[in-house]
Amino acid sequence: MDLHSFRTRIGGMTPSIPPPFRLRPPQAGDTAGAYAVCLKTGNFGQDGEPFYRDDPDALGRVFVGPYLAYEADLARILEDDRGICGYVLAAMDSRAFYARYEAEWRPELCRQFPAPSGDPKAWSRVQQIHHVYHHPDYFCPEPYDLYPSHVHIDLLPRAQGRGLGRMMMAEVLGLLRQRGSLGAHLGVSLPNVSAQGFYRRLGFQPLIQVGEGMEGCLYLGHRLDGPTPASSRTASSQVT
Repeated sequence: MDLHSFRTRIGGMTPSIPPPFRLRPPQAGDTAGAYAVCLKTGNFGQDGEPFYRDDPDALGRVFVGPYLAYEADLARILEDDRGICGYVLAAMDSRAFYARYEAEWRPELCRQFPAPSGDPKAWSRVQQIHHVYHHPDYFCPEPYDLYPSHVHIDLLPRAQGRGLGRMMMAEVLGLLRQRGSLGAHLGVSLPNVSAQGFYRRLGFQPLIQVGEGMEGCLYLGHRLDGPTPASSRTASSQVT
C-alpha cells in the first residue's frame, strides 16, 4: 500500500501516533535534540557518533538546521518521554530552498569551518562534511516539475519498527499535497539498503542513480497528484 492509499483508507488523515510517542511541529529549543538524531543516524542509517566526535553537529548543520529555519511549517518532530527521537523535514520548492541556503546559510558555515586540505582519501568524516559546506551538491532529479519538493526523515532505533516512519511520511506528504506540490523526491545512499526498501514500500519509485559504491546515491520520487506517470517509469530505467 502506498502513502496515497494509506491516507485515503483512513479518510485522508494520518492515524494518531501511539503513546508514548508524540508528533508535533518544531519548537524553539528543538535544534540540539534534532541534531542529535541526525548524528545517531549519520552512518548510513546507523550510529554516526564514533565518526563525528570532533564535531558532533557537523551533519545537523546541513541536513536539519536549514529546514528548521526556512521550512518549519513542513517539519515535524517525533518525541517520547526520553526526548526527541525522530523528525521528518521537507522543502516545498527544492531549487528555491537551495538558493536561500546558498545565499543565507552556507556563507556562515564556510566562515566558521575552513575547507579541508590534503589528500581527500585521508580525510575524516568530519573533514568530508566540512568539504560539503564549501562544495554543496544541489542536484535535483528530473523531471523536476513533477518532483519539485524533497523530504528527509530520521528515526532513532527506539522509534523504529513501529510504523511511525510511515505515519510521519504520510503527514508531511499530505502537507505538501495541500500546498499544491505535484511530487516529492529524496536521496538515499547506496549502502543504506534498508532505507531504500522502506521508501519503495511507501510507493517511492526510482528516478536516477548518481555515483557508485559508498559515494553513490539513489534518488526516488513519489507523485502527489495521482498514479506514477510514464515519464517517471522511463526515468527509472536510468537506475543501474
